[in-house]
Amino acid sequence: MTNETSRTWWQQEIFYQIYPASFKDSNNDGIGDLPGITVELPKLKELGVTTIWLSPVYKSPMVDNGYDIADYQAIDPRFGTMADFDQLMATAKDLGIKVVMDLVVNHTSDQHRWFQAALKDPASPYRDFYIFRQGHDGQPPNNWRSNFGAGSSWTAVPGEPNTYYHHVFSPQQPDLNWENPKLRKAIYSMINWWLAKGLAGFRVDAITFIKKDQDFASITLDGSDGLGKVKRKTENRPGLDQFLKELNAATFKPANAVTIGEASGVAYDQLGDFIGENGYFSMIFDFHYADIDVASGSEWFKQTNWTPKMLGEAIAKSQLAIQKVGWGANFLENHDQPRSLSKYIREPQYRNAIGAKALALLYFGLRGCPFIYQGQELGMVNAVRTNIDQYNDLSAHDNYRRALAEGYSEDVALTSVNRRSRDNARTPYPWDDSQNGGFNAGHEPWLPLAKQAAGVNWQAEHDDPNSVWTFYQTLCRLRNASPLRADLIEGDFAPLDAHNDNVIAYARGQHVQIFVNLSSKSAAVDLPAGHVWLNNYPDVGTSLQPYQAILIEVK
Repeated sequence: MTNETSRTWWQQEIFYQIYPASFKDSNNDGIGDLPGITVELPKLKELGVTTIWLSPVYKSPMVDNGYDIADYQAIDPRFGTMADFDQLMATAKDLGIKVVMDLVVNHTSDQHRWFQAALKDPASPYRDFYIFRQGHDGQPPNNWRSNFGAGSSWTAVPGEPNTYYHHVFSPQQPDLNWENPKLRKAIYSMINWWLAKGLAGFRVDAITFIKKDQDFASITLDGSDGLGKVKRKTENRPGLDQFLKELNAATFKPANAVTIGEASGVAYDQLGDFIGENGYFSMIFDFHYADIDVASGSEWFKQTNWTPKMLGEAIAKSQLAIQKVGWGANFLENHDQPRSLSKYIREPQYRNAIGAKALALLYFGLRGCPFIYQGQELGMVNAVRTNIDQYNDLSAHDNYRRALAEGYSEDVALTSVNRRSRDNARTPYPWDDSQNGGFNAGHEPWLPLAKQAAGVNWQAEHDDPNSVWTFYQTLCRLRNASPLRADLIEGDFAPLDAHNDNVIAYARGQHVQIFVNLSSKSAAVDLPAGHVWLNNYPDVGTSLQPYQAILIEVK
């Protein structure tokens, strides 16, 4: 059996995440849509993408931008119709592109018919599809703080004194009760319905939250609001494994589907259970190094003073832990993260093509599947806002209020939100330099475009052989079809000591070595002899220039 045939199919994929509302607006209503995605698929094919991941397009009131689902088997009208979805699937198939969708099954929208039925009648069978509990002396059942909303994870049920429902996230996102086998069966049926439509798999949202400690006991306070983090009783808790094993056996495994778990709270010594040979998922995202800039991924106002050495060590620790048991999902950006140029490149003068290419090579060469988030391949930066009211993001408002409550000034609170808000990655995609960046024909977009440097748009970069987009295209070609393919896909990861704290270096397999200077200072490095396949500077010298990144094939 050859290496090509022995690889699991999804290990060879290059994923591209699309945030539909901000990708392409085909009908000029200010919101991106499915027909807009369909018409631009050939450009993703040209880039080298093999699988697209669609953020939610299900019917939703959009309290959390589609992660509050009102109907799992309907397309939200703002994105189009089910016929539009089917056309997207057909076009993608013709282009050889697979499609993955977001799967959100920790919670639904409060507008879902299940929840509405549960509210209407306490005796309804749907009551047990969710988590309802009695309060204590007019107070919620416990002191858990929700991840969103700067308040309790319990909301009072209208018209039912002393009755509350639970939500890890916003009050408009009631948690499903996975303890109920009827609920689980309904979820599995829905998943299999989508797989039968031809989906290649799912990115599985917030999946480590589906198991709650059934004592629902209060916890130690950790803030001035008298509450404690809900995740301490709801994230990766004992018993989760039984749900995930059943989920996989009933849906993903029979379909040979790819699954990418958003599995926060998973320790490295648990990775075998999640992504091992008999793991629950194909791969999971590791947020340990993605959140290196903050003390907590949900408390942006607590910044850290990270260094390139710390980042390199975190990446190596992640890669080595994953390599022992399974496969990785490597990313710089997604719909919940800020733009990587703004996060990892501290000097504004290098938040340009040089910095973007350095970051691209740093992560694209890692062992596992690379995930590109829309606009990342252009080198987009954060969108700076001057007032909290300019933010659409729920968690931006939550973090701003939390920061003020913890005693931070308005300026510090807003600065932390500007650095970290999810709106940073959700601004419309700039296709060209026309009105609204070619996102549509002129209607005001649902979210203002982020101000970018001249030439940061698809058209300009597509036509420029030295652009960030072209650099990403080259990275895709090296992985998809080049003499380095075997090393880049299945070669082991091994950290290299570049003898400079600002340089992150590693080897892949027998022939690939990558060196990235993640600072504004030159770095003397003893580079190996070999063929330079990629370099974000014109030349290679005895020192790496500021933010220089090089891929060398060692003979």
